[in-house]
Amino acid sequence: MDSMPNWEGFMAPVLDVLSDGVVRGRSDINAAVVARAALTEVQTSEVLGSGQPKYANRIGWALSFLTNVGALTRPSRGHYTITDAGRNVLTTHVGDLRERDFKMMAADPNSGITEYIASTKTESTASSVGPDQVDLDPTEQVEQGIARIDDAVASELLARLLGNSPTFFEHAVVKLLVAMGYGGAGGAANVTKQSGDGGIDGVIDQDALGLSRVYIQAKRYALDSSVGRPDLQAFVGALSGKADSGVFITTARFSVGAEAYAREIPARLILIDGSRLVRLMIRYGVGIQVKDTYRVVEIDEDFFE
Repeated sequence: MDSMPNWEGFMAPVLDVLSDGVVRGRSDINAAVVARAALTEVQTSEVLGSGQPKYANRIGWALSFLTNVGALTRPSRGHYTITDAGRNVLTTHVGDLRERDFKMMAADPNSGITEYIASTKTESTASSVGPDQVDLDPTEQVEQGIARIDDAVASELLARLLGNSPTFFEHAVVKLLVAMGYGGAGGAANVTKQSGDGGIDGVIDQDALGLSRVYIQAKRYALDSSVGRPDLQAFVGALSGKADSGVFITTARFSVGAEAYAREIPARLILIDGSRLVRLMIRYGVGIQVKDTYRVVEIDEDFFE
């Protein structure tokens, strides 16, 4: 059997299929890419343990990555179209595309390609699956695979949070804190009114009487921006007379000055940047759902005694 392209090998065919600028759904893209990649009937009949066709899973990974780096955009759920950055990739790059190619393109501010932020966090997940994995045992391979899936979902979560309104973001962070256990039995969680909130976006009562409260500031900023010291000072000012602690959550990052300020002030100020935010959302099941579960077995030694 001829070897089917891995997910990276499907990136060029996906861009080629969408190069005409037409918005297409997943099924139409899959069919066109299968034809463009000249997959055999045997290859298209291969399925994963979940029952999903293997080629469709790999094309899905390619679509997700290309969207995250800005080569594609998703105008509606399950539908994709090429961007100017994606067209630029087609005109400047010949042959197969690899994840590392986009990291090089991201270094050029004129390319329009955005670095795949989540996948560069750790060395183990930054590189593509390759021959070096033959030295890994099956458990390590599974763990690395799950880590890559989490990276992809984390990056998309950030994009979705940025694509929605500030009010949506405020509700999302309140839901996250509740999922983490804040609010307790009989507690309550609320997003403050848009006007006159005094710099506080959410309040969580830790008990039925509201004797212990968590105050929240939520800022939906661009990924390449940073929250500075003045933003934190304004939040601490809003807390004055209400509480001596709060949580500041953003899709961006915190400047060195902001982090130093949070450590120096008497008030307890918890900072959650975009990277940590989406990791917490994945951990506590906010904005995500379990797609597949896999069972790992081992010998029951007691059975053989």
